Amino acid sequence: MNKIKTAAALGLFDGVHLGHRAVLRLAVDSGLVPSVFTFEPETVCRAKGQSGFIYTAEEKESLLRQCGIREIYPVSFGEVCGLSGIDFVKNILVDRMNAGFICCGGSFRFGKGASCGAEELKDFGRKYGIPVEIAGDVVRNGETVSSTAIRKALQAGDIPAAEELLGQHYAIEKEVCRGAHVGRTIGFPTINQVYAEGQLVPKFGVYASQVSLDGESFPAVTNVGMKPTVNYSGAPLAETHIIGFRGDIYGKTVKIELLGFIRAEMKFSALGDLKAQISRDIESARHIFHKIS
Repeated sequence: MNKIKTAAALGLFDGVHLGHRAVLRLAVDSGLVPSVFTFEPETVCRAKGQSGFIYTAEEKESLLRQCGIREIYPVSFGEVCGLSGIDFVKNILVDRMNAGFICCGGSFRFGKGASCGAEELKDFGRKYGIPVEIAGDVVRNGETVSSTAIRKALQAGDIPAAEELLGQHYAIEKEVCRGAHVGRTIGFPTINQVYAEGQLVPKFGVYASQVSLDGESFPAVTNVGMKPTVNYSGAPLAETHIIGFRGDIYGKTVKIELLGFIRAEMKFSALGDLKAQISRDIESARHIFHKIS
């Protein structure tokens, strides 16, 4: 059993959006150790036959810690989906997390078959003498903030709408892997970051973006998709040219923030045509970057 008393925030927290942040603030402001119980996103998608989680477990952990969460208890969906509501509270929240305070959103469900919700959680909390607080919905532009709405915005390439709901830029924070170095041969070296299986990929196309490296923010241009000009056959990826940066960052985890959609992904008949288009994309990206910053 955990010896420290925790404030247990409960949820999938996919996207760590403004609604989630309202829950996390309750834990952070509780005076106890702010902690999160959450599911590993990949296991939820597999169990429910779905795809499209916004952030991987690693990306989500980074965002949760930025929100002030100190302890994270990630579990696979299969580990707890068979537990009754009371067993979930006893085994996970009481025994494993040593919760002295519990908080969640109004739509949080738990227990076998998602049989329990906020009211049952309050009842179980009273049984164990643990206060429970339910965060209210967060509304932006007349719409309740939700991961579903963010997925819809990203799939449409509507980066400002996704940012409004997330409360910050949509980010790609992954290890930089080696590619075919085609960008380097035409004068525009790029870094490649591969999306995880089952992860939501924004609308294929070219985006203005920004990258923070060594304390400096650089404008960048990012292509999200499948690199059709060079007959790429791997998983969807983000390929980013960092404007004005020259350095070796292979193998490092780099955070790319998308600022705005420039154009749809295209296949070019020749690399010279691709090079000319990238030059135009860079100018568009510079304009968006300086307008925002």
